[in-house]
Amino acid sequence: MEKTVCITGCSSGIGRATARAFLDEEWQVYATARNPGDIADLAELGCETAELDVTNDARIQAIVERIIDEQGRIDCLVNNAGYGQLGPIEDVPVREVERQFDANVYGPHRLVREVLPHMREREEGTIINVSSVVGRVSVPGAGVYSGSKAALESMTDALRVEADRFDVDVVLVEPGPVDSAFTERVDSESDDLPRSPEYNDIYGIIDDTRAIGGGGPGSIPPAEVADWIVHAASATRPDARYPVGTMAKVGSLARLAPDGVRDLLFKLALKIAG
Repeated sequence: MEKTVCITGCSSGIGRATARAFLDEEWQVYATARNPGDIADLAELGCETAELDVTNDARIQAIVERIIDEQGRIDCLVNNAGYGQLGPIEDVPVREVERQFDANVYGPHRLVREVLPHMREREEGTIINVSSVVGRVSVPGAGVYSGSKAALESMTDALRVEADRFDVDVVLVEPGPVDSAFTERVDSESDDLPRSPEYNDIYGIIDDTRAIGGGGPGSIPPAEVADWIVHAASATRPDARYPVGTMAKVGSLARLAPDGVRDLLFKLALKIAG
């Protein structure tokens, strides 16, 4: 029987590549995005598409009910939708922190609460949460984004054990920098925030990354992340987490270094940038 996957955040980057990768493996793909026009081409390729804002409970309930009505099952949920709020902690208003967590943490939580009961009833399924290497190692200038991904990591680690008794697999995919339109959303969320001159070195690094475009040095194509997501969804016993790309693997090792060593390296990088 054809398997069914629901993917959030398919307008570009990892989400779009993941939808195409599942299609190539002959899954029934439900690709979602905040703007349905952004995924019209995926519908032409064979995806079922739907408008979905992961901060909207009613929309989430509607898409899950639709999939169950049409397919009778959801074999895999890929929580990919999200964005990055950059800036020093002091400069980011509380309202923007709340918006960041609403999309990156509460959004996946909402989807899990809707999908897991169906998987639990069938005693089968896979939930894949797309995190980031910065969820493992927090970076100056990205503390709010890092914090949201760290929260997602912690919740996923707990969920993995909780869902195991129902034969539902829970997986983290942790990319490093990805060559995608991710920085465009970062720009739109950060441009109107005030910039304290005391953090000019941090803003210098942020601006340099924007100027480079895409994911910056060491970035990987979205398709590479998508391939690992499909692998995790198809594996009989998937790993708990998949760091994708050299930067992600190095970052996973960096978290094992003493805090003082990591802090010193970050201070040196900021000094050079300043």
